[in-house]
Amino acid sequence: MAEPQTGRAVDPATGTPTETVVEIEGLRMDYGPTRVLDGLDLTVRAGEVVALLGPNGAGKTTTIEILEGFRRRSAGRVEVLGQDPARADEAWRADLGVVLQSCRYHGVSRVRELLHHFGRYYAAYSTPERVRPFDTDTLMARVGLDEHAHKQVKSLSGGQRRRLDVAIGLVGRPRLLFLDEPTAGFDPQARRDFHDLVHDVVDENDTAVLLTTHDLDEAERLADRILVLTGGRIVADGSAEQLATGLGGYSEVAWTVDGRRSVHSTRAPVEFVAGLYADHGDSATDLRVTRPTLEDVYMDLVRRHGFGGPENAPAEPERKA
Repeated sequence: MAEPQTGRAVDPATGTPTETVVEIEGLRMDYGPTRVLDGLDLTVRAGEVVALLGPNGAGKTTTIEILEGFRRRSAGRVEVLGQDPARADEAWRADLGVVLQSCRYHGVSRVRELLHHFGRYYAAYSTPERVRPFDTDTLMARVGLDEHAHKQVKSLSGGQRRRLDVAIGLVGRPRLLFLDEPTAGFDPQARRDFHDLVHDVVDENDTAVLLTTHDLDEAERLADRILVLTGGRIVADGSAEQLATGLGGYSEVAWTVDGRRSVHSTRAPVEFVAGLYADHGDSATDLRVTRPTLEDVYMDLVRRHGFGGPENAPAEPERKA
């Protein structure tokens, strides 16, 4: 990620953003007798990319919908960009960008015309600090749709439609961007291009991003912070490296002495390797330390704190537009 911009409120000691754009305390959501969210706490700051991970039915989509103002919560305090989403106005909504799990547009619309049409809604909320909307042709080029500008939406491939979804989410230059499984259907190159675009949007516009995904590699590549949601609560919060080292348990150390290969599991690999060299010196060769991966940490957290798998998860509505 780029260094914090001059206009961004940052902690002078750490350089991290201090402006809070999302704050949740004690969020609870019940679907009939089923409690999906149980006292959830969450904070997101300006310029952060935060990934929300969790098994199917953990409440990721419900959390996002509450923050967007599309679903009323059962209890708890929620503040997004300084307002309660349940009572926020249209100017507040203009500060949000939303990419749903799947979107439906009129199939005969032309790609450029549709994107331009959505962009016009934001013109009334343009300011010198945040000029709206995003230039249509520039945005199409950034998401890889410039060659398809005059095609009908119904003629696009699944991956191309997903790029259009992302473009519509970005066209208003949002202060807060919600991405719900944004790269579903993308090929590897398109996914990489999209990741670059998200970083550019954050750096250029000081936009905060809240991302839900099942792709752990995507979370690790994109996110400053990764949150794991299971059992109705956030059970882990940190960078991919922090989660792997702080919560991942044992690392595996492998080495060779006098032709004999050995493997040892330890929670303190640095201390173990130091002791290994103190005992064997240069005769210890072929040293390898393997730390837990983000996937290892995630699966361990899900097993320990909540669901054993999707078959145990309560149903959660899929979002479509």
